[in-house]
Amino acid sequence: MSQPEEEEPAENPTVGSEPEPRSTSVNPRAVCGVCKRLYREPKILPCLHTFCSDCIGQLEPFSVPPRGRSGEEAAQKDRAAAASVTVLCPECDAEVDIPQSGPAGLSTDHLALDEVFLETLVSDGPLGCDLCGEGVAESRCDVCSVNLCGFCRQAHRRQKRTASHSVQAVEELKARGRLCRPVLCSLHPAQELRLFCQPCDLPVCLECAATLHRDHRCRPAHDVIDHHGDRIRELVSVRLRPRLERLEESLQKVEISQESLQVRVDATANEIRAFARGYASAVEAHCLSLLHRLEELRVQRRNHLHLQRAQLQQALLDVRGSVEFAERLLSCGSDAEILSAKGVTLRRLTSLAERGCDPHPAAVAPDDGGSIYFMPREPAGEVEGYPVVGVINSRTVDVSRCTVEGEGCQQGMEGQQEHFTLVCRDSAGEQLARGGEHVLVSIVHRKKKNCTVETTVADSNDGKYRVSYKPEEAGEYSVWVCVRAQHIKGSPFILNVKRKFRHHSGTFHCCSFCSSGGAKDARCGCPGTMPGGFKGCGHGHKGHPGKPHWSCCGSTVEKSECLPQSIYAAVSPGGHLRTVEL
Repeated sequence: MSQPEEEEPAENPTVGSEPEPRSTSVNPRAVCGVCKRLYREPKILPCLHTFCSDCIGQLEPFSVPPRGRSGEEAAQKDRAAAASVTVLCPECDAEVDIPQSGPAGLSTDHLALDEVFLETLVSDGPLGCDLCGEGVAESRCDVCSVNLCGFCRQAHRRQKRTASHSVQAVEELKARGRLCRPVLCSLHPAQELRLFCQPCDLPVCLECAATLHRDHRCRPAHDVIDHHGDRIRELVSVRLRPRLERLEESLQKVEISQESLQVRVDATANEIRAFARGYASAVEAHCLSLLHRLEELRVQRRNHLHLQRAQLQQALLDVRGSVEFAERLLSCGSDAEILSAKGVTLRRLTSLAERGCDPHPAAVAPDDGGSIYFMPREPAGEVEGYPVVGVINSRTVDVSRCTVEGEGCQQGMEGQQEHFTLVCRDSAGEQLARGGEHVLVSIVHRKKKNCTVETTVADSNDGKYRVSYKPEEAGEYSVWVCVRAQHIKGSPFILNVKRKFRHHSGTFHCCSFCSSGGAKDARCGCPGTMPGGFKGCGHGHKGHPGKPHWSCCGSTVEKSECLPQSIYAAVSPGGHLRTVEL
């Protein structure tokens, strides 16, 4: 009986087909988020979200027009644009770069392929044979990734080039509940990626190692997986997992503040309505005016909280998605699967780990409505000719209205304790009557970046904060004054620290010979000397300045600053080691 001729097997026949849209019961990890179908050639974007290769190719390019770029910057931008295309991720809206070769140049998500194949196994109805197309599949070749009926399985075994392939029963695969498919080489479909080329940073098969990577150092995948896997584990456990927890905590604070804001606004509105019912038409008009003002405050602060919430949610989604992908890759992926996605995973995790600092706890959800008060006895002017009372006080700090007082913010003296005062004000410019704001003051040398000045901020609990510092080095400094993680108006300020005035330690004399009574060992800050073994200066001798001078530095100006490094001290062998008294 003749055997049917085997067709050339495709690497993933179930993935290359056009499946119908899946129901909600299908494993979501096997479904593309764009086309809502089972993955077809799933590719991993730099943000670690997976989509079909065709779906990625249909994304519209995203570009931002340059603003004031120089010629060199524009040329660099053009070269970068020619090398890749930037698109927006359909999942997280992140800007990601597609290689010049298109979606085919992205890393393949082999874990998604496993999910797709598992979904086809557990789906209703028998599987058809991928070779003859007539029989019911009973087995599957792990190497060729094809489903085989009983007759084609025997023929597959007889073929010389496929006799050694691993063939497993379909029912056994279904019972496992999870698959460990071999990752095959795209250039040599019959070869599994068992080696890792270190110069190219790619997993390769035996044939690739013997040909394309012949002169490269290729090692077995199981020898290098611990090193690369530990790098991913370290980023996840040491840096990103704690950040994920902080983001979740900050998001929870914002959500709680939103609820508190609404409760406080509702309570204040009830107080206003109860107070206004005792008045006639003028009071009723005043009531409506107060409610309008309250609504403005609510919208203003709700928008601020909404913006904080959206920023935290986006950061949380980025970190959570990347952490979940990395953890699933490490826990579910084989050595080759981890190495295949290692590059894009490390780049994404490193980018998230090195991204800007997390929000300070004191700057998160700074306004939950607790600063909104109704003051019923405060005069509110006249409405329709009638005097009315009752105003809304939103006692919250307005960073743009905060000011600093004192000369210590502009000038100081080296080695002396200096200070200035920060005054927190509301939107009307009035000083707050309470403290408790998150104030950060940083003083950094403008030329020596590693030269900073330690500062102390004291809260007076009346809206004022006393800032003290002691500069140890003269020069020009930048003073950063931030309230609630935002610069106040005018910050950073320029601080000039002057050098401390040095008093003379010696005497103002005519010469060391006269002032010392003829002592030969008397030294002077000027370079003058006398013959006969004298170490100091004398009238008319070489080096004498010809006028009275200071013995410590040689300066001829009586009311001057002592400069030990003056030209006199620089050329004098004795310097100013000894002061001569008259």
